[in-house]
Amino acid sequence: MTSRKLPPAILLMGPTASGKTAVAMALADRFPVELISVDSAQVFRDMDVGTAKPAPEMLARYPHRLIDIISPEERYSAARFRADALAAMDEIAAAGKVPVLVGGTMLYFRALLHGLADLPQADPDIRAEIDAEAARLGWPAMHAQLAELDPETAARLHPTDSQRLQRALEICRLTGRTMSALLAESASEAPAWDFLSLGLLPGERSVLHERIARRFDEMLLGGLDDEVRRLREKYTLDLGLPSMRCVGYRQVWEAQEGLIPKKELRDRGVFATRQLAKRQITWLTNSFEAENFDCLDSQLSERIAERVDRFLGA
Repeated sequence: MTSRKLPPAILLMGPTASGKTAVAMALADRFPVELISVDSAQVFRDMDVGTAKPAPEMLARYPHRLIDIISPEERYSAARFRADALAAMDEIAAAGKVPVLVGGTMLYFRALLHGLADLPQADPDIRAEIDAEAARLGWPAMHAQLAELDPETAARLHPTDSQRLQRALEICRLTGRTMSALLAESASEAPAWDFLSLGLLPGERSVLHERIARRFDEMLLGGLDDEVRRLREKYTLDLGLPSMRCVGYRQVWEAQEGLIPKKELRDRGVFATRQLAKRQITWLTNSFEAENFDCLDSQLSERIAERVDRFLGA
């Protein structure tokens, strides 16, 4: 690498099932890099099948930082991710290597690049008011209400994501402004890194949907139901925890409890994963200045390697 004013870092972003991990491993084979996971589900220990976590033998060969760092009983915030990621990046650079941050949790990427906005403290009275409305009308109706007030935030939230919907509506009612506007005004300075942002997007959305369905089927065959049972036996969990709200885990839990018919588990899981991918694509296309590549391109890894080669040699 030639001299540059700031240390280089590579961001590899994309929706679920876009092939990010395979590309990251290909980069690790070719360049002096270390990988950092940007995945809000893979931070949890013992959640392997449903998070598509790389197998232990692959992690041994291609170590990822920020995988398996907390219990499924715990919560992990964007603020904590930013601190952990920046610390890991500093260590990697000090070792003479380049950090590659790979994943699909767009909120974490945004927090890393732009910092965290100075959002208002929670207000118990307003939260109770929102919860009462949700109990009467349902969270999808609250999502529709948010879409009128803050369409940008609503577009990236699932209609049943009660925790995040509550927070976004709370901010609107507390401040008279939207969460998206406040986030855009984040006063935190961008980190002192020379970022290359690469996006993996599908040229044909239907092909990505096929990949998602195939992978969810593989998770079911790979023991996702048994994994959820083991988690429930080992830890004190409930559906309100972020770990159990993860796509796949929530649907399996609901099927185990009889909240949804078991015969609908597969279709509901596939649908929820497709909705997740849709939100990730919306974030990636609207909130980041990334160089985008077709994740369905058979030469994807080589094309990205060529771009990284130019970046590191610049």
